[in-house]
Amino acid sequence: MGTHYPTAEIPRDWLVIDLEGQTLGRAASQIASLLRGKHKPTFTPHADCGDFVIVINADKVKLTGRKLDNKLYRRHSGYIGSTKTRTARQMLAAKPEQLIKIAVRRMLPRGPLGRATYGKLKVYAGGDHPHTAQQPKPYTLSYT
Repeated sequence: MGTHYPTAEIPRDWLVIDLEGQTLGRAASQIASLLRGKHKPTFTPHADCGDFVIVINADKVKLTGRKLDNKLYRRHSGYIGSTKTRTARQMLAAKPEQLIKIAVRRMLPRGPLGRATYGKLKVYAGGDHPHTAQQPKPYTLSYT
């Protein structure tokens, strides 16, 4: 009896996750798991079998402890002395979508499969999204 690998077109759902009042790291780990498809019985590590995830209310996510002021996000253009640093508080005020995207991206595998998986993530700061035609299902995060 061999192991079954999904070879045909994998059915993908569209899920909506509301991050209002949710903790950033816990939510990001569950979002990354949904994007990879680990919640499905047909999960295969080398195949992209996850669902599309729409995240709304990214600006209402919370960080615990002193992370708002102590957590730093750095970027570098490649030129000498061009490192730019922002705190989590500044990121949440300026680009809350980017805060979620960075957290989820760092939890996905590196390489072509991780990049394809990351492309199925859609993040919006407010409560509205333009994906109503896909008939997304609401999904509640559970911390166990």
